[in-house]
Amino acid sequence: MNKFINISGLCRYLFDDEKLEKQAAKIIRAILEAQSPRLSNIVEKMPGNSSSNYKTIQRFLTRIDLKQVLLRFYQEDAKFVIGDPTEMERFRAPKTSYVGTLSDGKTAGYWLLMLSMPYRGRSIPFSFVVYSSRTIGEQISSRNLEHYRCFEEVKHLLGNRPLVLDREFSYCDLMEILTLEHINFVIRLNASTGVRILDACGKPIDLSIQPGQKIIRTNVNYLGKIKVNLIGFMKKGLSKPLWVITTMPPEKGLKIYQQRMKIEQTFRNCKDLLHLPKLMNKLQKHLEQMIALTLIAFNIGLWYGEALRDVAYGQIHPKQLQDSLAGKVDVDTKRHPKWLIFSGLFVLLKQKLKMPQNVILLISREVCKAFETFIYGNVRSFVQT
Repeated sequence: MNKFINISGLCRYLFDDEKLEKQAAKIIRAILEAQSPRLSNIVEKMPGNSSSNYKTIQRFLTRIDLKQVLLRFYQEDAKFVIGDPTEMERFRAPKTSYVGTLSDGKTAGYWLLMLSMPYRGRSIPFSFVVYSSRTIGEQISSRNLEHYRCFEEVKHLLGNRPLVLDREFSYCDLMEILTLEHINFVIRLNASTGVRILDACGKPIDLSIQPGQKIIRTNVNYLGKIKVNLIGFMKKGLSKPLWVITTMPPEKGLKIYQQRMKIEQTFRNCKDLLHLPKLMNKLQKHLEQMIALTLIAFNIGLWYGEALRDVAYGQIHPKQLQDSLAGKVDVDTKRHPKWLIFSGLFVLLKQKLKMPQNVILLISREVCKAFETFIYGNVRSFVQT
């Protein structure tokens, strides 16, 4: 990673304390350079003595709630929020308190449920929850309650904006909670389970559909309990249809789901580029601090990487970066097809782009300005004219 990339310039908008800002910048740069969230790998990339670096990180982690810092990436003008879980395997830690078994009933690990905002064909994480079969049992909880715990933490931020969820969330208890709390949702239906959806007369709705066909049913009852709208679409050439249940107008719900960004790419980058599964903390609270820190590093790396991608592959002038990072400048992908191939984080960490120092410094300056607007929003001024 280029040494002229100004990580500290972005950290000042995330950490209110100057000392914490400087410590965070060193640690985040080290995470990105090490491409690992493990302390042993991070301290090697930090300047200075390894033992003092360990102490610096440990003191830093005890002084601030990093999940609250991560929440600063939440964008009020986003059209929807994405929720998605991923399995995190922990082969060598079956006795760790927060490690249970994954969906196969054998593999040791835990679930990471992430909430994120769509951004330029990717997504920016802003909240998460960790749970497992063991924590659910010990906390006398359930998968449903663990899922809702994540939503409850950001419920006041959602407003009327829909929560977009995949098939893992198409179960009755969760929908009842979301309905009671007046949270709009768009959920892909797991039709393979033989779920029963009843029409207004109480008759089961046939979920078979032909290629190219679209079916819309309003005010139907999911499992006879929850009133939703249903829409199904079978794209020609695909073997399975897309069924969506939503509290919104069905056409709008389908459109939102089809706009659902590639959060799977976010998970792949976290796993393959930053190696998030390498985390081996003994306590869940320490694990969550390091996950939050790694996701903050991911977001910062993505932000810088998107700028580098725009300049190197989209042929956007650095002075246009404030507009391009805000989505106000479109890249001509027919003329610049490489722009579509790479994610921003991949460009930053894996591609050794050769740019003049003055161009890198200009990019860093414009990136910081764009990041300030992204985090703080457009603050109106009241200067008299």
